[in-house]
Amino acid sequence: MESTNPKKLRAEMKDYLELAKNEPIRVQRRSGESYVLMNEEAYSKMQIEIMSLQRRLLSMSNILDGEVEDVPSSEDRLKRFKA
Repeated sequence: MESTNPKKLRAEMKDYLELAKNEPIRVQRRSGESYVLMNEEAYSKMQIEIMSLQRRLLSMSNILDGEVEDVPSSEDRLKRFKA
C-alpha cells in the first residue's frame, strides 16, 4: 500500500488517483490519523464481501447455538407434487 501525507496528496492528486485505481493509498496526517483512498468499485466489492462473511458467521453461530430448523428431505418435498 502506497503512503503519503495530505500536502503531497494535494500537490499530486491526479497521480494518486491513478494509483488508487490499482491499490489503496494511505494518507497519514501529522496528528497520526490515517485515511485510505481507494477505487469506489474496489470499495463496493469489499463491502459486499464483508456482508457475505457476516451472514455466514451469523449462520454458523445459529447452528452452534442450536437455533436451526429441520429442512425436509428432497424426497419429502417431491411427495407433495406426486400426489
